[in-house]
Amino acid sequence: MTVTQIISTVVPSEPKPTNGLLVKGANGHKVTVTIETKRLEKDSLGQLELPGDVLYGINTFRAIENFPLSGRPIATWPDFIYAFAVIKQAAARANYEVGTITSEQATAISEACEEIKTGVHDKHFAVDMMEGSGGTSTNMNVNEVIANIVAKNSGRALSDYTFVHPNDHVNMGQSTNDAVPSAMKLAVYRAMEGALGALQVLADAFALKRQEYSNLLRLGRTCLQDAQPMTYGQALGAHEAVIRRHREHLITIRDSFLVLPMGGTAIGTGFGSKSGYKAAVFKHLSSSLGVAVQPCSDAFDGMQNMDTCARLSAELRNTANSLWKIANDMILLSSGPNGGISEITLPPVQAGSSIMPGKVNPVIPIAVCQVALAITGNDAAVSMACQQGMLEINHYELLVCDRLFDSIQLLKSVSKTFAKRCVKGLIANKETSEKHLLDASALATALVPSLGYAKVSSIYNKERIFLFKKAEIAYRGNRDNYGASC
Repeated sequence: MTVTQIISTVVPSEPKPTNGLLVKGANGHKVTVTIETKRLEKDSLGQLELPGDVLYGINTFRAIENFPLSGRPIATWPDFIYAFAVIKQAAARANYEVGTITSEQATAISEACEEIKTGVHDKHFAVDMMEGSGGTSTNMNVNEVIANIVAKNSGRALSDYTFVHPNDHVNMGQSTNDAVPSAMKLAVYRAMEGALGALQVLADAFALKRQEYSNLLRLGRTCLQDAQPMTYGQALGAHEAVIRRHREHLITIRDSFLVLPMGGTAIGTGFGSKSGYKAAVFKHLSSSLGVAVQPCSDAFDGMQNMDTCARLSAELRNTANSLWKIANDMILLSSGPNGGISEITLPPVQAGSSIMPGKVNPVIPIAVCQVALAITGNDAAVSMACQQGMLEINHYELLVCDRLFDSIQLLKSVSKTFAKRCVKGLIANKETSEKHLLDASALATALVPSLGYAKVSSIYNKERIFLFKKAEIAYRGNRDNYGASC
């Protein structure tokens, strides 16, 4: 190990602090200057100096230099790092069972993985999400951090891999090509829990509003023209229903992310792992996660194809697009307050203009629309990346991973915000809604079955108030006879 001292003049008789050196500045004052330590590592390309305190190694260091691209390290997504720790821990336990590593090595790796799960080492997972190695840099970042945690915990110097080596022990029986997609799928499964919970909160918020305004009439519109009467309960119930339907679809797709290519090693053959390893690793994965994790029925299919990811991304987009539609409806119906429709009032959460006093904008629904656009863009990237598989693997899984995590996070956050800061405070304006309904011909439809289309049309302009009362009675009768969907 070498030590580079940034300064050379040390104040005599002064004790050295643990984090640096005491020196005299230009004005004679004492100044603490940090000592920059370095350590050496070698690989097949040569030798490099690494920062002395980082837990990653030379493979990660090269990747950091090669891919200064997005500014989003793999630790941006904590579920990804957690899932990797689960994968490496299960692999270590399986490798001990089949005799490829010792009990001491398996225990040391497992303990390091437990530390990683807490997030305490996240800053050392520094490879950029847009790295171009097909996942090798990401996998080696994890392997090296684990090996160096083991070295540190066992009293060895960082980069001393004599006890546990990143490739020979941490990565035993694995390839980037099965470890990375397996970690990605487990991470997505874990991340989806938050999104599903947020959609439940949003659906429940609409359910409460549906019940609150179940009998308040409003004007239904088609092509933005007056159409038929309906209740706010029916309109809000439609919003609730579509959210619950998307949530069920997402649950179904999410379950498919528990089917992993783990054990296939480089291309699906399992070549390079010992007999019995694959069964053991799935046993430990299931035990660790508390859910049944299964191998792909066709390992080669599992390595080559990413249609499961494309399917989830598409449903995330579909869900976001439904929220987009709901948000647009709210923007339109709340327009005004004097020159627009103004049939609903949204909670005023902030001032709307820097120049127009008193203006309040529908900022939460607008944010929902913006998020939906972002998720739609993410889906386009995922779809195209999933099409780019070549022969035995897909090289773009890190892009797919990054965009999926972003869509999941956006959907979770915006659903919670939509529920809390908009839907829960929504007010239906009874007076305005009934006025618009009375001024329109919508209720007249309820009298057509008894009076006929021509007669209802002829008396509409002459006896509108009378017609409104009669039609309201007829409409409510229709609802009783045919159900709330009438």
